[in-house]
Amino acid sequence: MEATTLMTKPYPIVDWDDAYANAAHIPGSDAFPERWATEAARFRSAQTATGRCRLDIAYGEGDRNRFDLFQPAAEPKGLVIFVHGGYWKAFDKSSWSHLAGGALAKGHAVAMPSYTLAPQARIGEIVREIAAAIEAVAHLVDGPIRLAGHSAGGHLVSRMIADPSPLPPDIRARIVNTVSISGLHDLRPLCATQMNETLRIDDAEARSESPALLRPEPGARLVAWCGADERPEFLRQNRLIGLMWDGFDIETSTQEEQGRHHFDVIDGLANPDHPLTAALLRLP
Repeated sequence: MEATTLMTKPYPIVDWDDAYANAAHIPGSDAFPERWATEAARFRSAQTATGRCRLDIAYGEGDRNRFDLFQPAAEPKGLVIFVHGGYWKAFDKSSWSHLAGGALAKGHAVAMPSYTLAPQARIGEIVREIAAAIEAVAHLVDGPIRLAGHSAGGHLVSRMIADPSPLPPDIRARIVNTVSISGLHDLRPLCATQMNETLRIDDAEARSESPALLRPEPGARLVAWCGADERPEFLRQNRLIGLMWDGFDIETSTQEEQGRHHFDVIDGLANPDHPLTAALLRLP
């Protein structure tokens, strides 16, 4: 009789804090926030000079319920909305403006919202804020909508196309593509981290707000994209959403970009000729 080999986890996780500690495993990680802010400020300055951007447009009553909107030179082909990461508890729209460069050069309007951070807001509340931001931008720009988000932002955009979507049906129907970059699609492991003292995710919220545990909305299209050099947990999260949603009648794609880690995997969005921009803008 032949022996049966049981599959085991290739990277057993015993320390969930370390599993999500990106900066500790990226050489020179301290320099990235300043680099992002500098490149974003330079991009905003250039766009302001063209007169084709509007900053700090309100979409709600909260102090951080604001978005920036960058318009192409001609009539927009559609709308791209990018949602930033930071574990739902850090950063705002001002660090990521330059990532609009790729889609903008290809003729798409690009919006970038901020949102209330934890612990002032729970995950479910942030989900509803992003839905409100998308709805507000959609009323300003016609055409198909494409969503992109990084890390926690990847969770938030994936949640927009998971059932039940927090978006109104008419806005949801305009979404033709969603790209989750290094997204967090199953929130349950985060309950075991120290950061959950800030996030306050409980089991009920983890289950109700995890895209991987929900059905995709009919007609959804998802690209799950991450860097091949990311932490094993992010590779698992990236593959998970593809595996869970592949059983439904929707289009999914899972990509691992070689030579990229959690902090530089988003750089491709600034380049109109990068495969990440192409994956975002591809036609239905």
